[in-house]
Amino acid sequence: MLTRRAAFALFGTVVLAWGCNWPVTKILVATVPPLWITALRCWIAFAALVAILGATGRLSLPPRGDAPVILGVALLHMVAFSTLTAAGLAYLPAGKAIVLGYTTPLWVALAAPVILGERLTRGSAIGVATGLAGLAVLLNPFAFDWTARDTLIGCALVLAASLCWAANILVGRAHRWIAPPLQLLPWQTALAGTVLTLAALLREGPPHVDWNGGTIGLLAFSGLVGTGLAYWAMSMVTRSLPALATALGVTATPIVGIAIAMTVLGEPLDGTLAVAAVLVVGGIVASTVAASR
Repeated sequence: MLTRRAAFALFGTVVLAWGCNWPVTKILVATVPPLWITALRCWIAFAALVAILGATGRLSLPPRGDAPVILGVALLHMVAFSTLTAAGLAYLPAGKAIVLGYTTPLWVALAAPVILGERLTRGSAIGVATGLAGLAVLLNPFAFDWTARDTLIGCALVLAASLCWAANILVGRAHRWIAPPLQLLPWQTALAGTVLTLAALLREGPPHVDWNGGTIGLLAFSGLVGTGLAYWAMSMVTRSLPALATALGVTATPIVGIAIAMTVLGEPLDGTLAVAAVLVVGGIVASTVAASR
């Protein structure tokens, strides 16, 4: 267990790392195919997690009963979500992609009553409606060019990614966990890395990449910091802070990502994106608070 101050400091680092991952991926897709980006990121994260858990004496083979959640996280989140968002970032600005990608909690809130039998409270329904209003603002025909093929493809890819992430969350909620989530992560990243590597070889062949210092550094950051170390740090945070605090804190990730995209990539923050981000994040916050009650 961490002290409250140390937990909040580590949590801030996680949010910053996850927020940075979107602009970093946006830069990488210009030179590295999306399948290879996610495959390499998984293998780097696998190495980091094996080193961390091995050093702390917590590395062990996964129980057979946790197979459904290993498959769910590996295939729905690490393979589908990561690959689809990377592909979508080839067509969309990072700021717009972040807002679309983080609509995931809205789909979870809508699907959970049907699939898991959870109750959708009035407060949660208001939060979901607010978030969907933000999505409508982002995609409104006055600010969104529905005739641009690349934009349509990018939005479809990232929204599909958010639905895959939502499906993964529902699988995790329904599953009766045996091992702690952190101890399953190395095997989830290994499975995802294997699937992604085979898919990348079949579809794209060996990666033809200019392996310069910048590309290597960005891949190292994405796999080591943005994935492996961030998941480890988040497991420490969730053990040290209330669940509501961590759920609300994660909503800062898209705001951080938009700010970094503006600073590093020079993306403008127009009124539509700002209003959409506020509504989507605000809706998620309202839904989360209502659910916690």
